[in-house]
Amino acid sequence: MEEVTKAAPRWISGIEPSKELLAANGTQILEIECREQPARLRDLVRNYKEDTEIRAELKKFSTLANTAGPILFIGMGASYCSSISGSILLQSHGRQSFSVDAGEWLHYAQPIWNEAALSILITTSGESAELVELFKKGGDRPRGLICNNPASTCWKLAENKIPILAGPEYGNATKTYTNSTAAAIILASEIAGLPWAEDAESVAEIFARNLDPIFAMRGELDEFCRGAANIEIIGRGAAYGGAIMSALCIREMSGFRAAPHTGAGFKHGPNLDVDGTHVAIIFALGRAAELGVKLAQECNRRGGKVVLVSNKQHDRTAQLFPVHIDAVPEPWEGITSLLVPQALTLAMVERMGCRLPPRFQYGVMEQ
Repeated sequence: MEEVTKAAPRWISGIEPSKELLAANGTQILEIECREQPARLRDLVRNYKEDTEIRAELKKFSTLANTAGPILFIGMGASYCSSISGSILLQSHGRQSFSVDAGEWLHYAQPIWNEAALSILITTSGESAELVELFKKGGDRPRGLICNNPASTCWKLAENKIPILAGPEYGNATKTYTNSTAAAIILASEIAGLPWAEDAESVAEIFARNLDPIFAMRGELDEFCRGAANIEIIGRGAAYGGAIMSALCIREMSGFRAAPHTGAGFKHGPNLDVDGTHVAIIFALGRAAELGVKLAQECNRRGGKVVLVSNKQHDRTAQLFPVHIDAVPEPWEGITSLLVPQALTLAMVERMGCRLPPRFQYGVMEQ
């Protein structure tokens, strides 16, 4: 009888998890990885400041970007969300830049790809089928990679690349989103010739300082939102990336329906069905913060409930649950905005059970 040879496990990031992690459930993994975020963020900031190889790669990206045409950030899911902070920063400083969905770009945008000055592909695993295909079809177009897996196919195909440095991640995108967003902001800052180190260090400390108090109120957040028909999450600028990621986190982990919107997009239609069954999480952050407060007031007038995430103090009512979070420079609110939805998600899965089991090995990646 022929002996059957088992394929070696394809561990996430090429690292075999500890026995304790392998025995953990989805709820436990979510909390572990959320609480790892501050340390991983600090580690990324330090390495992007001090590591000579990473510094050299950042310089190469900046040189490639020094031509006519837009800077593209290309990703899917959480990677697409994390890119929005980078493109928003470049737009705010006069450089044409866009975040685009990798699947849409692959199938519909090939005829115009040559018009980009630089395409920055973002993938946590480095194995996503669309991103691999874009590297294979890219030819000699200027491209770079932001990736968390140095053993991946994309990492091997990429000539220019910087690491996410989040470590293996087994649940929903938490620390990989945080670190890839930071990497996108730092890279965009380098391209625009902007200083970033002082802001990044400050944000890492603010993020760490706000995590525990916000997670401590997760039970209250869950109680306030309970009974909603669905949850809508609203942000502008970099916080719109946070809104999309927040909706992904709630849906993937709990199975509860959540949807993201820009502030303007929500006003032009979705706010018309606001009633007593409606809960919105509104990020009143950044330069358009007052518009977020105004929208919260409108939702309350229509009978809806609002979790208002703001840098200012607001009075709590039966319909308004204000959460104060310390201010950060634009576009770093793309990171800090995630703390409230992450805390809510943890409370929801603690109460209802976790829909998404931990994933310790890569499966088949296909379109």
